[in-house]
Amino acid sequence: MTRIVIKKLIWDEWNREHIKKHNVAVDEAEEAVANLITHKKGKKGRFIAIGRSGSRIISVMVGREGTGIYYVATARDSDKKERRMVYEKEKK
Repeated sequence: MTRIVIKKLIWDEWNREHIKKHNVAVDEAEEAVANLITHKKGKKGRFIAIGRSGSRIISVMVGREGTGIYYVATARDSDKKERRMVYEKEKK
């Protein structure tokens, strides 16, 4: 799997409000991306970056805007399959 490198996340009013609906704060999403454990391809050419923010495992859906620059589509707590991927990676 190709490793994605996220240097900067693009935020606007819409995505900030949207992730609030999933009980995720901007700083938690930023921390999850900074502590990226794994990622997978999502829909519409996006990636799902999965990382830890404190004890939470958060999935951040991002679309590429440029080299290392990604727009945040949404962020939420990871589902069971995604958490399992993280646990397997952390075991190694």
